[in-house]
Amino acid sequence: MKIVGISGSNVGSKTRTAINYTIKDLVENYPDVEVVLLDLADYTIQFSDGRNYLEYEGDTKYVAQTIMEADAIIIGTPIFQASIPATLKNIFDLLPVDALRDKVVSMLVTAGSPKHYLIAEQQLKPILSYMKAVLVQTYVFIEEKDFYRNEIINDDILFRINLLVEDTVVLLETYTKIREAKEAEYGF
Repeated sequence: MKIVGISGSNVGSKTRTAINYTIKDLVENYPDVEVVLLDLADYTIQFSDGRNYLEYEGDTKYVAQTIMEADAIIIGTPIFQASIPATLKNIFDLLPVDALRDKVVSMLVTAGSPKHYLIAEQQLKPILSYMKAVLVQTYVFIEEKDFYRNEIINDDILFRINLLVEDTVVLLETYTKIREAKEAEYGF
């Protein structure tokens, strides 16, 4: 199993901090899982121009290919101006329409205000559903007040990150078994 964590912005530190906690939890509790972290701030990504993702080069191709090879994805995104960052939206635009088919996808969201709680429901979940992702229904919403000096100080948030990781792995394992059983019916 390969799980890719995405820190979905090229600015700020809170989303990266939250993804770091998530990746740490994943590595500690599921050592057999291959884990890759893609912090979009570390890459130079071209804007999507409609080409197949394999036709891009450099960082753009690496990021798209890494996502396509994943079995599950944990997306971390900040909320800017009541929306997901263009950097993250561009990643979705680089990929084929059904790029997330059979991939389990979970989310954690960082925001400066509780008023942005439903952005994931209204913007991110529809994109992921359209791309055929198998969604972990609950997500972790983290506010500004839950951070202090690049650390999460709210124990409830840490507990919910742990549950998000567990739900992601359990759903991936379950969905994989169901898919394998269905494929075995064909007898190839």
